[in-house]
Amino acid sequence: MSKLQKILVRARRQVFSEMVGNNPSIFQGEGYDFIELREYMPGDDIRHIDWNITAKMQSPYIKIFREERELNVVLVSILNGSVHFGSKKFKQESIAEIVALLGFSTLKNGDLLSYYSFTDKIDNFYKPSKKIHQIQSITKDILEFDALNKQVDFKFISDTLYKRLKRKSLILFVGDFFEVPDFKLLAKKHEVVSIIVRDKLEEKPPQMGFSSLVDPESGTTLEGDFNSSSVQAYAKKVHEHDHKLFETFRKHQIRFTKVYTEDNPSVKLRRLFEGR
Repeated sequence: MSKLQKILVRARRQVFSEMVGNNPSIFQGEGYDFIELREYMPGDDIRHIDWNITAKMQSPYIKIFREERELNVVLVSILNGSVHFGSKKFKQESIAEIVALLGFSTLKNGDLLSYYSFTDKIDNFYKPSKKIHQIQSITKDILEFDALNKQVDFKFISDTLYKRLKRKSLILFVGDFFEVPDFKLLAKKHEVVSIIVRDKLEEKPPQMGFSSLVDPESGTTLEGDFNSSSVQAYAKKVHEHDHKLFETFRKHQIRFTKVYTEDNPSVKLRRLFEGR
């Protein structure tokens, strides 16, 4: 089978098959029967007060339940040059697999699925649909996309989605997030989840001695002695970046998980959504 077929068969089997089908859908748990939080107003039903949020904010907040069951799920892949990397398989392939899993889970729930891929512009867009063949087209587009020398513009991504998505949505971002995005406004209007895709080699690279490396995003060549001290300094910078990234997501109430290219993404995604 081709790489595309393998990804689709594996993802569909994990979501739909009888062997795994007794497990709930990835999106189930306390569920994405969407709730929205807003400050308490006189006349609101006090039974809907969220006491955990109220305690944190020191001001009463209530849950507003969606009247309609059907969700608007928006999958967003970020395909800048750095996803063209991997020790065992490219991050780009892992992104395709994650998007396929999330796509099949969306349709299993009977929800609407739309899709965007971004770099510093909109590279692809699929309108909201419940057609299963759309997942094959999306996955194929991700695998075939030429990510080399592409750069990401998170401000453009955030502004574009904020303007285009009129209906409250569940937005699922999938990318490697080597920049810290500002999704603050998006997270106020929508439910935002970020899936960080990484390869362990790029977080803790080996000592390589004197080497030449090419940046897959800018195309520039970096030459130097990648000895113990330089590798440790690099790993420390990645750790500091991720700490800032995680704190930013937590501050804006964006849930997230990290999936390595060697992981089974289905397991990580179930843990993420069941922990709601």
